[in-house]
Amino acid sequence: MEDAVVFFFFNLCLSFNVAFLCLFKIMLIPAKPCDITIAALTIHQTLTADVPPTVVTPETSSPPASPATPGPPERGSYNVTNATDAVCLLARMGLQLKISFISSSSGKTVQEVLNLHPNLVKFSGSCDPDSATLILTEDNITLTFSFSLNSTSNKYHLSGLELSAALPDMTKRIVFRNTSLNYMVGTLGHSYMCQKEKTLSITQDFSLNTFQLQVQPFGVNGDFGAAEECELDEDDMLIPIIVGAALAVLVLIVILAYLIGRNRSHAGYQTI
Repeated sequence: MEDAVVFFFFNLCLSFNVAFLCLFKIMLIPAKPCDITIAALTIHQTLTADVPPTVVTPETSSPPASPATPGPPERGSYNVTNATDAVCLLARMGLQLKISFISSSSGKTVQEVLNLHPNLVKFSGSCDPDSATLILTEDNITLTFSFSLNSTSNKYHLSGLELSAALPDMTKRIVFRNTSLNYMVGTLGHSYMCQKEKTLSITQDFSLNTFQLQVQPFGVNGDFGAAEECELDEDDMLIPIIVGAALAVLVLIVILAYLIGRNRSHAGYQTI
């Protein structure tokens, strides 16, 4: 290391000597452009010779593995019948569960996203004058929807949701429950529809994503009643209307500008 430092300073001193001699020569003898260029190149080559480049090795770290998120779930059709075997609740929807829990293998909080598979789901439920339930079961997962009807306003809503799950990485079966919800609000005899993906926040550690949802828990008469769409679907319908109105206004402005310009042209010709 010391020899390299000495050699470097030796080259540096030599470079200054060469530069000094070149400058002295230029001052005494009329210099040619090529002489100045050669001197500059000599100084540069001497300063950069035998100086090893500094190589910075970037620190690499493997990113933490994240669980694969499944795609949109398949849409399933479910129904509940009453004591007379008449359909009293209808539902069509794709369901995706997002659950946070403490892993039994790592001891840390992890999050899993699971899709329900309609071909594996068993469904049941019950219907009463002012309440209805839909129970979906797949393997070790049970999802219970509770609907309530206000007989005064003839409005219904999803009032409760419960998830009971026993996943392989859980230490024990976990139950998530909320009985004070106000989702899927509809009118008696009508269905509630939301084609877009919508996230229902149930508890701090559990949320439910719905896809292509249509549900009618009360007043079913063989099939779904007229659909009342959610705000997300209404926004999609509103955008084309706004764009169409804007285009209509633009066309009207162009026509008015054309007519005004045409009248002014005729007036100018008459004056001449």
